[in-house]
Amino acid sequence: MSGQLVALTGATGFIGRHLLQALSARGYRVRVLLRRPVAVPEGASGAVVGDLSRPMNMAAALAGVDAIVHSAGLAHAMSGTPEDDYRASNTEATRNLAECAARARVRRFVFLSSIRAQTGPDAAGIVRETDPAEPTDAYGRSKLAAEEALAEVGLDWVALRPVLVYGAGVKGNMAALLRLARAPYPLPLGRFVARRSLVSVDSLAGAVATALAAPAPIGRALVVAEPDPLNLPEMVGALRQGLGRRAGLVAVPPGLIGLACRLAGREEAYARLSTSLVAEADGLAALGWHPERTTRDGLAAFARMEPA
Repeated sequence: MSGQLVALTGATGFIGRHLLQALSARGYRVRVLLRRPVAVPEGASGAVVGDLSRPMNMAAALAGVDAIVHSAGLAHAMSGTPEDDYRASNTEATRNLAECAARARVRRFVFLSSIRAQTGPDAAGIVRETDPAEPTDAYGRSKLAAEEALAEVGLDWVALRPVLVYGAGVKGNMAALLRLARAPYPLPLGRFVARRSLVSVDSLAGAVATALAAPAPIGRALVVAEPDPLNLPEMVGALRQGLGRRAGLVAVPPGLIGLACRLAGREEAYARLSTSLVAEADGLAALGWHPERTTRDGLAAFARMEPA
């Protein structure tokens, strides 16, 4: 696939920055589509400025492009965002870009969706892409609607639904967990047993490359998750191993921690700690994708590389 021209949106974001470097390293020429004029990101072969809500110059932007990787969008971490904003940024912008791609005869459209298009923040059983999609919030609904828009446009597409992503530069829950692991004292988390699937940003980049290289049309959504879900003590232990420390966990009943979280107004944080979300990436595995490393090794490497 070396030398193919890929148009990438969201190249200045957490995932997009990693995709730009990973695709360039794999021999792709990457043209970044930017919303506003900025310095061309390192690794890009060119850049075009445009607004996906008003795609006036997309014909020029997509000239000669073999595939699109669309990672731009409004993140679910932006709590309080109106549903209309999610729809405009995640659904309608994706539809606009896909329609332009179809007119430009782009070969494949790879959309960075989310596991939240498949399920809520937790799930009782294993989440599989063959299960009915049942998003529970505005963000997830906007991502699922974007996938449905792609199916209507009539081009070769694939939507990747990653679970919680970790890696250099991450913000949100994973950044908070790393800060917690860096604390110098023992943590009262030893009795949390709920498991969660994670995926490193490097493994996610590999999934994008797998989707780009697939020889046959895909035309569906694929879950992206590493195959070894961990519980909270195992995550903290892996992070602290990367920091050269012992796990340092104390077995305190989760109910007591839940009470403390409720009193502190952190009920949502406790819910994430105490519930499971395990997903399987069967579709990607069938295409030949495999993670860069185990989740334990990935978390340890993340802790080592991320500046304090």
